[in-house]
Amino acid sequence: METPTPTAGARHLALSLAMTVCVGALAAQPVQIDSGLVQGVPGSDASIRVFKGIPYAAPPVGDLRWREPQPVAPWKGVRSADRFGARAMQARIFADMIFRDDGPSEDCLYLNVWTPAKSASERLPVMVWIYGGGLQAGSSSEPRQDGENLARRGVVLVSMNYRLGVFGYMAHPDLTRESGRSASGNYGFMDQIAALRWVQHNIAAFGGDPGNVTIFGESAGSYSVSVLMASPVARGLFHKAIGESGALLGSRLVPEHTRSLAEAEKNGEEFGKMLGAASIAKMRALPADELLKEARAHESVRAGAVVDGYILPLDPAAIYATGAESRVPLLAGWNADEQRVDAVFGDKRPTAASFARMVRQDFGADADRLLKLYPASTEQEAVRSAGDLAGDRFIAFGTWKWIELHLRTSGAPVYRFSFDRAVPIEPGRVINGAPATEADVGAVHASEISYVFGALASLKDVTVRPEDWRLSDEMGAYWTNFAKTGNPNAKGLPEWPRYEATTGYQVMHLDTVSAAAADAHRDRYEFLNSD
Repeated sequence: METPTPTAGARHLALSLAMTVCVGALAAQPVQIDSGLVQGVPGSDASIRVFKGIPYAAPPVGDLRWREPQPVAPWKGVRSADRFGARAMQARIFADMIFRDDGPSEDCLYLNVWTPAKSASERLPVMVWIYGGGLQAGSSSEPRQDGENLARRGVVLVSMNYRLGVFGYMAHPDLTRESGRSASGNYGFMDQIAALRWVQHNIAAFGGDPGNVTIFGESAGSYSVSVLMASPVARGLFHKAIGESGALLGSRLVPEHTRSLAEAEKNGEEFGKMLGAASIAKMRALPADELLKEARAHESVRAGAVVDGYILPLDPAAIYATGAESRVPLLAGWNADEQRVDAVFGDKRPTAASFARMVRQDFGADADRLLKLYPASTEQEAVRSAGDLAGDRFIAFGTWKWIELHLRTSGAPVYRFSFDRAVPIEPGRVINGAPATEADVGAVHASEISYVFGALASLKDVTVRPEDWRLSDEMGAYWTNFAKTGNPNAKGLPEWPRYEATTGYQVMHLDTVSAAAADAHRDRYEFLNSD
């Protein structure tokens, strides 16, 4: 009997089934890392292998609370990597954060890997994500930060949890003495550095290239990127950097978000007295929930970088001003509407008079000059300027100064962006008792994350349109192109010029129609940077 010839459709189906079986078999193969064997699972796209909840340091509990991260204890057999590790201890602070883990817990030092590599020999570029949340909240399990879509673009994506709040940033004289480095605080940044060391030692087993690592983060994650670039302890652990809305630099008019070791130690001592704990041993004996509750109730312990002589040997501005940071290519920027007017005036819309009063109260002798840069001759202008000033003081200025100092001293390529896409809100949404438009919400803080990660399906109460998916596709391409080559450009994308004086400080405006233009607000930031 003659055998029938398969149709093209049948051949395609057979090939697809064969590939699925092949990829499924690959996902079932354990990966050997320093501490043992780990076994991942296929992603929703079977071409991506996902490894969740891999411990990269020992649990920082008991006597390890407020210490540098310690090595993981090796395990025998195969460890399943199919669940996110617990998130760091934190209160419920940000309503837009949705978690897929079982946390919070002090036992939180876990990371995740998404890889498209078919073998360990591929040596793909690596991107390491650092989440935001004010160094007080956040987790690598958030759906809007899922790494699968970026991994589809030919990179290995890593994300990690790190200690937050009082557990991650409290300094104390006793901790300084016992450290062996005459330093304390900055434990959350030490966690991030430990995760980057893990990448150097282990990512090749997942098909990643430890010689081509890009760190990137948003808000406190971008702040962390600026810390890691400044820290000599992190040098050589990454080769490119991306910052979305945040940095640790400031000025006379916009205070820097760092503390001296002496100030941080004093804060820690005051906190211990409030707790009735006269020693670090007694503070370590307190339940984590109690510490978290008390830290939230008192302002004596703040989360933020400490100029400790170790992670940060000098004031960050001095590090960047002298070119002592890691001189790596940088892509950074912020959103067009980082804060809106309600951040300053609540539900009371400002008038020209009320905005001017606020400026004179906050800026004194500098007020007249500032009002020329943030005009308020009409109520409409006052509303716009109040939001602009709030966003600049909150995020934009510090990010601008970081970009400027790195541009001036590093000699490395710099690319700057402005995310301009207003949140596409649902029709009929009400804000402050009145019908709202997209312009009322704007391109707010953190709204770009879902676009970068191709995770628009995770958004709630918005109307995602075809142009949003196109913008997300562009941004995913820009970010991964930069990770691959240090240049975000590629055929088919709007040209993104380097940010430099010779091009008029071109900024890439990312929107439903993206285009580059000279910086329109440089005079604002130069004013905020004035001595």
